[in-house]
Amino acid sequence: AAALALGGVLGLYHTARWHLRAQDLRAQRSAAQLSLSSRLQLTLYQYKTCPFCSKVRAFLDFHALPYQVVEVNPVRRAEIKFSSYRKVPILLAQEGESLQQLNDSSVIISALKTYLVSGQPLEDIITYYPPMKAVNDQGKEVTEFCNKYWLMLDEKEAQRMYGGKEARTEEMKWRQWADDWLVHLISPNVYRTPAEALASFDYIVREGKFGAVEGAVAKYMGAAAMYLISKRLKSRHHLQDDVREDLYEAANKWVAAVGKDRPFMGGQKPNLADLAVYGVLRVMEGLEAFDDLMCHTRIKPWYLRMEKAIAEAP
Repeated sequence: AAALALGGVLGLYHTARWHLRAQDLRAQRSAAQLSLSSRLQLTLYQYKTCPFCSKVRAFLDFHALPYQVVEVNPVRRAEIKFSSYRKVPILLAQEGESLQQLNDSSVIISALKTYLVSGQPLEDIITYYPPMKAVNDQGKEVTEFCNKYWLMLDEKEAQRMYGGKEARTEEMKWRQWADDWLVHLISPNVYRTPAEALASFDYIVREGKFGAVEGAVAKYMGAAAMYLISKRLKSRHHLQDDVREDLYEAANKWVAAVGKDRPFMGGQKPNLADLAVYGVLRVMEGLEAFDDLMCHTRIKPWYLRMEKAIAEAP
């Protein structure tokens, strides 16, 4: 009995010691991450209603990275005249004397996450994501970026972050899915009818950076143009006659991939795939398409958990 009691006490002692040590290591990692993030001065050039920009903001907010926002005028784009890359988001990152420009939402997220985990200089990390010129299906020259879903970590860092190769592969797969499929469902759904197109452009003009005349022109002419363009997008991406069905199927597919046994794809906390999907869907908030999505799919509980996780970020 005495031996059993002593064994129990020792077991509790080692369990408590392990728990305190784990807490200490987590605190050390959080402090190290905070130290790294405090060395960065970030400026995000964006359109507020752009799903790719929303993805970046979701990442920055979840990781509690302070940043300034420059809303770009979508007509003149004078705010990004310094850049030969003419799309948003663009992120300028000042680290000491080094000023780096990061382009493409997925590159921005992968580079910053690599920086936070590994502590490598950001100017070195950016070289791992070189731009490549290509011609798309429409014959237009586009810029793609190598490795953009891959974090540049050594084996120990990758093991600490993911726990195994399967989790890393899953995260990359669904990040790409968000870019290659989910994001293309937004425009056909928010411009599905003339009334929805007008409501969407009212939101875009209200949240964006337009002059008075530009705003009025954009609201009515833009709504009419995007209603017609959305029909072409539906054909290009082989969507169903009722594009809501594609949106519903995508949402339920995502929920099925997350599964019932974990709150997020990342487990107990969101990973980069969670943040990407949330960022894309968030731009529809306040519109009819978003309300329909919440009512007719199983995604709402996950979405609310994501809202809470980002709101409670340290």
